[in-house]
Amino acid sequence: PASIVFAFLLGSSLSDRVHQDPADMYKIQGQTAAITCSHSIDSYDVILWYKQTKNSQLQLLGYMFITNPSVEPGVTVTIGGDANKDQTCTLTIKDLFMNSSAVYFCAWTLN
Repeated sequence: PASIVFAFLLGSSLSDRVHQDPADMYKIQGQTAAITCSHSIDSYDVILWYKQTKNSQLQLLGYMFITNPSVEPGVTVTIGGDANKDQTCTLTIKDLFMNSSAVYFCAWTLN
């Protein structure tokens, strides 16, 4: 059977105080993808994760409030880590399939 290659293009922030890693990745069906996000902004303690679909719509996947994750109903991702300044929040997508190929963004906000 042919392998399916997933290209993840990860959204970048206009601010140099928010970092998302890696910039892009290539995976095959069934593998796991992990994307990290961190920021250096005082008092911001929420990281939001979005998926941009092929028709350019943004889908909220979930968020991390300090160290408390919340995933939207029906979304098959996990969110871990810490949303505080200089910490790392990780979005993990297991068992990749065709609809997993997309642009993923992290955003930050105050609670």
